[in-house]
Amino acid sequence: MSGGGLLIAGTTSDAGKSVVTAGICRWLVRQGVKVAPFKAQNMSLNSFVTREGAEIGRAQAMQAQAARVEPTALMNPVLLKPGSDRSSQVVLMGKPVGEMSARGYHGGRQEALLGTVLECLAELRGTYDAVICEGAGSPAEINLRRTDIVNMGIARNARLPVLVVGDIDRGGVFASFFGTVALLSREDQELVAGFLVNKFRGDVSLLEPGLDMLHGLTGRPSYGVLPFQHGLGIDEEDGLRVSMRGAVRESTVTAPVGKDVLRVAVCAIPLMSNFTDVDALAAEPGVVVRFVDRAEELADADLVVVPGTRGTVKALEWLRERGLADAIARRAAEGRPVLGICGGFQLLGEHIEDEVESRAGHVDGLGLLPVRVRFAREKTLTRPVGEALGEPVEGYEIHHGVAQVTGGEPFLDGCRVGEVWGTHWHGSLESDGFRRAFLRKVAAAAGRRFVPAADTSFAALREEQLDRLGDLIEEHADTDALWRLIESGAPTGLPFIPPGAPA
Repeated sequence: MSGGGLLIAGTTSDAGKSVVTAGICRWLVRQGVKVAPFKAQNMSLNSFVTREGAEIGRAQAMQAQAARVEPTALMNPVLLKPGSDRSSQVVLMGKPVGEMSARGYHGGRQEALLGTVLECLAELRGTYDAVICEGAGSPAEINLRRTDIVNMGIARNARLPVLVVGDIDRGGVFASFFGTVALLSREDQELVAGFLVNKFRGDVSLLEPGLDMLHGLTGRPSYGVLPFQHGLGIDEEDGLRVSMRGAVRESTVTAPVGKDVLRVAVCAIPLMSNFTDVDALAAEPGVVVRFVDRAEELADADLVVVPGTRGTVKALEWLRERGLADAIARRAAEGRPVLGICGGFQLLGEHIEDEVESRAGHVDGLGLLPVRVRFAREKTLTRPVGEALGEPVEGYEIHHGVAQVTGGEPFLDGCRVGEVWGTHWHGSLESDGFRRAFLRKVAAAAGRRFVPAADTSFAALREEQLDRLGDLIEEHADTDALWRLIESGAPTGLPFIPPGAPA
């Protein structure tokens, strides 16, 4: 017998689908339910490597952690990694299968993947008591409905009840809820069970008349009102966020243990990927993390991070055009710390030979590390384990660039020259002992009286955050009604709201 299921859709992108899905997973597993997350198709530059060497969206890896299960490729069978405004790399079952334009993908390839997606979902439902699925964008994107495999397309085929999440902080949530339902076909509307309000500030009693009217207009109830809480944007799919503290420029930094704070500037390069690498830095008391795009913003930074990117050559050009490349070179010459991760490590090297990602051929790097990079067609997807600065380190690698290191001091399969550090390892800063040792090196080089906290555990902080998401669902959603949806599907007899989807 297949396990129960639920699809979390949203009125818009960034309505809160990812965190609601994670919150429901954490609530269910705390009730003793064996639960798994699922997203048929994800578009994101933030990805993760599973233990079997498959690449999936980081949001699904985070949701798996919320469900206390090991993430697998089944949980995100299709991942799209944008390489420009018009094309993306298609990752199928954890492995890249080629670049494709948006027109080409929606013109037939996406529809052809429906069978694979449904097989993955069926396998999960055969293994788990419940599968909580996350949609993408809005289910009422009527221009894409014919080829949809992630919203109502999968809900119809798998007979999943649908809960629509709306971000009331943006405004217009009632119109968005009503309009979402009214733009769906009769068959799709039969699966939309109701609504969940996200990011509400204030007195819920003032909202209730509107929820009652929405119920009267659509015949569908609201399943809860989740209050606005800072710092819950964990493992965002895209956008300049630091997961542990929400939007970076709005973050509140815990007082430092030592006498000084440590300032970290992250270069907001084009097609920035896995910027979640700096989450662990932001979690440290006294560390201020900000994203920057101007050379003058590096002046007071104690550490500059050049993060990963899906466009190493494009990022290199961008750094040069904005004067950031010269500013980073000056820092290196002055012995001020710079850390390059993955694509950021590659562009710090001497030469790049790229006939795969940008097809630019031979390109000179910044020349700060003795490294030559050649892009291979096969993507490296591994979970390395090692040691650096006398501490154990774990990470994961996602890259086409193969680095030949010809000098310097070894550092996490990359190298270090002076205070310039480079590695392909994502996630290394989540290893607490290594992170503290690295920050001590940075503070010494920067002349800061900064002392890392002795007891900061990134894993424990992440668990606390996932528990907060579970608490939100448990305390502010109608959990009895949610469980009925998961177990029994959408109620019968839900009314049709005209006009429905255009013919």
